[in-house]
Amino acid sequence: MGIMDQVPNTKTSASDWKSLYRIGGMAALIAGLLFRRNIAAEIGLFSQYPYPVTVSDWFALLQSNRLLGLTYLNIFDIVNYALVGLMFLALTVVLKRVNRSYMAIAMTLGLLGIAVYFASNMAFSMLSLSEQYAAATTEIQKTKLLAAGEVLLAINRFSNAGAHPGSGGYMSLLLIAFAGMITSVIMLRSDVFNRATAYVGILASAFDLAYCVAYAFMPTVDSELLAVIFIPAAGLFLMIWHIMVGWRLYQLGISSE
Repeated sequence: MGIMDQVPNTKTSASDWKSLYRIGGMAALIAGLLFRRNIAAEIGLFSQYPYPVTVSDWFALLQSNRLLGLTYLNIFDIVNYALVGLMFLALTVVLKRVNRSYMAIAMTLGLLGIAVYFASNMAFSMLSLSEQYAAATTEIQKTKLLAAGEVLLAINRFSNAGAHPGSGGYMSLLLIAFAGMITSVIMLRSDVFNRATAYVGILASAFDLAYCVAYAFMPTVDSELLAVIFIPAAGLFLMIWHIMVGWRLYQLGISSE
């Protein structure tokens, strides 16, 4: 009975991983094709509404065009990072046979970075403040709400004046970049992913890490220039990497036994 009891468990485990590969693959494909990190900037290029500069501008945009305002506040990055989290879970299972310890570190860094971003994204908080601002009847109330909005913008804003990421945005980017770099390096030793996929991931993570290092240790360099140089390049390579990884994971999900 003991041996017979173990057989269904083994089959169930294999089936569970197969499902995770498919889910992680689809999540990565959706992240790469629909909810990529630079989507707010891309939409901004074709929008008649420029990025707001002041808090009152943000409040006005959120009142006149809520969806666009939330998009500019990177609301879709929450969806993106949730999808990337599923991808990291699937990659951890696939690559743990190559190096279990480093994949555990990569997964921990990646999920921690995602959690930091979830906690620091202030899109809905800004929306709430804009609703309160619209309903405010005194100048004192409006002044307090504007001050609260300034605080929120300082927490996590890549698109604010000067392109300062804020502590939340900076830490999430740094942690996820390290996770991507570790994962991509491990891919080089794996027979599951081709080397092109690994190198694209390394390039994407390298651009993000270069931005983080330059921003922290080169204060005389214009932070907006840093963002223009490194962030779009990282976003492009990340989009390609997510698509390549997603397609391979999905293949594993429909072929694994």
